[in-house]
Amino acid sequence: MNILEHRALRGPNYFSRYPAIFMRLDIGELEERPSDLVPGIVERLTALLPTLQEHRCSVGRPGGFLERLERGTWAGHVVEHVAIELQNLIGFSVGYGKTIDSYDPGIYSVVYRYRDEACGLAAGVESVDLVERLFCGEAIDLPAILGRLRQVRDDHMLGPSTAAIVNAATQRGIPHTRLSEENSYIQFGHGHRQQRIQATVTGHTDLISYGIADDKEWTKQVLGDAGIPVPQGRVCSSFDEALDAVHAIGYPVAVKPVIGNHGRG
Repeated sequence: MNILEHRALRGPNYFSRYPAIFMRLDIGELEERPSDLVPGIVERLTALLPTLQEHRCSVGRPGGFLERLERGTWAGHVVEHVAIELQNLIGFSVGYGKTIDSYDPGIYSVVYRYRDEACGLAAGVESVDLVERLFCGEAIDLPAILGRLRQVRDDHMLGPSTAAIVNAATQRGIPHTRLSEENSYIQFGHGHRQQRIQATVTGHTDLISYGIADDKEWTKQVLGDAGIPVPQGRVCSSFDEALDAVHAIGYPVAVKPVIGNHGRG
């Protein structure tokens, strides 16, 4: 299988009123092998992910997805449910998903809800690999998959103070968007009434803009998101990474520190 497009839909979107991950997936030869033609697939999948028995799917009752699996469904649909369940297993409660076929044989749009963007995207990649192995009868190391997803979760998890503010906003029905995966930069609300915080600092001070301006990579992200042309660049932590960046960007290049102060950078 091949992922043709994979991105987060932040906020209400064409497919749902929830933030969701969109994946355009080419299932290739598996288009000719729905699940009812794969011996033992239901038993293998339920042994691997027993909690899939709770998925209702379009049948509308617990076990509905497994009924669909027995009757025959395609790999893209299985990817949707596995991506949802992998997120549940690392502590993010999600349930919504949808798989839509297209006019092109073997091409599917897979949509599923997420709580944390980085984890949602990573769960999609892991689910594609898992389902492909499932259909091909190959070994699947679920503990390793969950370990990688937990690492993504821990790397991108909000700090306790920021998380408390976000949870309080959620309880009050205030939508929030994480604007940077590397920083606790959060937007509450939309349009002219929106408010932003970075960690526990509000947008009513100049401290957030100072922090952004001090970080070249973050500055480029903010300007680029606003449609302002910025030079290409990458953050590198080794000589080999720098060489890869040079080959990707092309000469000439300049080497500068990410954080510049006292006239450096």
